[in-house]
Amino acid sequence: MRKLGIIFAAALTALLIPLQAQAVTGWRIVGSDNARPLDESQGLATVTRGGSTSYRYTGVGTIPFDLLARGWNHVGDPGSAGGWYVEPYQRDDRGAKLFRTQSPDGKWANYTHALESWEANNNSFAAVSPDLRWMVSGEWGTMDRLLVMPMPGVGATDPSKNLPYASAIRLNHQVRDIQGCDFVTATQLLCASDDPAGTLFGTTKPLLRVDLSDPVGSADVTGRVTSLGQLPLQSGCSGNFEVEGIDYHEPDGTLRVIVMSPGACIAIDSKTYRFQR
Repeated sequence: MRKLGIIFAAALTALLIPLQAQAVTGWRIVGSDNARPLDESQGLATVTRGGSTSYRYTGVGTIPFDLLARGWNHVGDPGSAGGWYVEPYQRDDRGAKLFRTQSPDGKWANYTHALESWEANNNSFAAVSPDLRWMVSGEWGTMDRLLVMPMPGVGATDPSKNLPYASAIRLNHQVRDIQGCDFVTATQLLCASDDPAGTLFGTTKPLLRVDLSDPVGSADVTGRVTSLGQLPLQSGCSGNFEVEGIDYHEPDGTLRVIVMSPGACIAIDSKTYRFQR
């Protein structure tokens, strides 16, 4: 009974906490939705096909059993553009990364990527370029690069073949624990960082903007990184928040970012925050 009382008090406190008055630079909070730990805790994407739009989330509860049984036990932040949708998966060993891809007609295919000798096995996110030809993915830890591969189903069309590494976005500033990125334009990405230290940009959990020298492709491009400030960290519980996936939807200009709450509040007041310029 005491535990229920604590949870209720935490929930009530969370409801009374106003949205952060000062949003990240260039963006204002326009609302939020509860993010469920089981199936909305890793990432999100807006999928537009024809005249309809759907919102998809990933979490441990969304991993298909056949993939889980074959060792892909972590799903990251998905990406979508032009009706295409792709989910990134990783394993605990040095096995291949997997990108589960759905075409605009609803058909699924699994594309695997064999790790380069220097590549980390983390597969944190997938971001689809606006021209649909390329996909950007990311690794965990402190990095000075993002990885570029052909977009499964478009730039690479045979699931039986290895999905190759194509190029890199060479960042002018190190980043840490990138959980998701999404294209705003062909030469700009927004990325959610779960950086717990705050030593790279002067704040923990920043929203980062990456301005590219050219659109991504088969050759390396440079990326200029700017911190737009700390993402909202609001909960009825204290402790370590976890910033997760990110999604930008061009038609209505809405940016969404998942922030999971600490401790007992993870199921109570974790949120997907909605921003607009």
